[in-house]
Amino acid sequence: MDFTHTPKMLALQSQVRDFLDRHIVPAIPRWKQEVEAGAPHPAFMEDLKALARSEGLWNLFLPGLHADEPGQALSNLEYAPLAEIMGRVMWASEVFNCSAPDTGNMEILHLFATPEQRERWLKPLLEGEIRSCFAMTEPDVASSDASNIQTSIRRDGGDYVINGRKWFISGAAHPHCRFAIVMGVTDPDNDRHRRQSMVIVPFDTPGLEIVRNIPVMRHLSAEGHCEIVLRNVRVPAENLIGEEGAGFAIAQARLGPGRIHHCMRSIGQCELALELMCARAAERKSFGRYLHEHGAVAEWIARSRIEIDQARLLVMRAAWLIDRHGAKGAAKEIAMIKAVAPSLQTQVCDRAMQTFGAMGLSEDAPVADLWTWGRVLRIADGPDEVHLASVAKQEIREQSHKRAEAIRYL
Repeated sequence: MDFTHTPKMLALQSQVRDFLDRHIVPAIPRWKQEVEAGAPHPAFMEDLKALARSEGLWNLFLPGLHADEPGQALSNLEYAPLAEIMGRVMWASEVFNCSAPDTGNMEILHLFATPEQRERWLKPLLEGEIRSCFAMTEPDVASSDASNIQTSIRRDGGDYVINGRKWFISGAAHPHCRFAIVMGVTDPDNDRHRRQSMVIVPFDTPGLEIVRNIPVMRHLSAEGHCEIVLRNVRVPAENLIGEEGAGFAIAQARLGPGRIHHCMRSIGQCELALELMCARAAERKSFGRYLHEHGAVAEWIARSRIEIDQARLLVMRAAWLIDRHGAKGAAKEIAMIKAVAPSLQTQVCDRAMQTFGAMGLSEDAPVADLWTWGRVLRIADGPDEVHLASVAKQEIREQSHKRAEAIRYL
């Protein structure tokens, strides 16, 4: 496999990096100020989005765009380093219309929506006119096993009636969020992987209530990780995505590329933490020596460099496999990167915080926030343990034909 970037991709990476440095990084203080003052969505974001689109930096994540859809048709391997660059600033992806959960929802609608659904919901998402959320996780079941989902989606004539409770629904508090893709049970008596379906629920539908925006590690996100209740929410049957019983399969198709995006953004945040750690270690002295001249700090820097490069190569390989064999063909590698990248982020950021000392625990440096997001990712999109169990199961299966040969070495 060859991960060499083409001249086109190197130019695009340079363009995204330059846009970040010129327009996004200088806006970080303003973004913090407006969000801390209670603004759910800083007004200048729309100006940045218009500027990014005018420069062709739009919908970079979505392979196989149709001719009438705005953006560039990049492979997962081509998009991965761009996600890493965007990840350096946690809100930057929205500027390029590449932020979760919209990216996953656009992929679902791109692959499975009817022409009418594409026109009403996908088109304005691709244009950046609206935002959306994905409502799968529930508080009353272990949602890492999606077959546990209990929300009821019941057919009633020409409608579906939905009842259930969802939580940690990212993006639901965004003022531009206009709809949710809700996963629930349409046939409780079917096979455990054919019980679920997905429907589009407009946010102004009676019976849909945002109960609260849940703080994560005592951080309150402006866009929200919300608890949502659906009480007798009625939507037209044409809001069904795909067919009844296809919800579980659609969810799996959604999560593959999305985990590439999450993990590459995570690696971008690891890189930033390492850069900050090195800068601090080169300017600060203790006991007559710069911090990087102390053995412990030097080892933190070296191990961080090695581990980040290892993780990046693993994610790039997963992206390469998805491009060639689809998410199903790269299932083990996708699970591997999701177990590796978030834990790495918490390790690198912890080292950076230790290097900064008390400042690393404060809002004067971004490393505590970077650590927090790494810790969130160890649960979001499935906890580490689920992914590790998946890797082990697949490895045992793949190794089954080698057992007799291995025993010869005993």
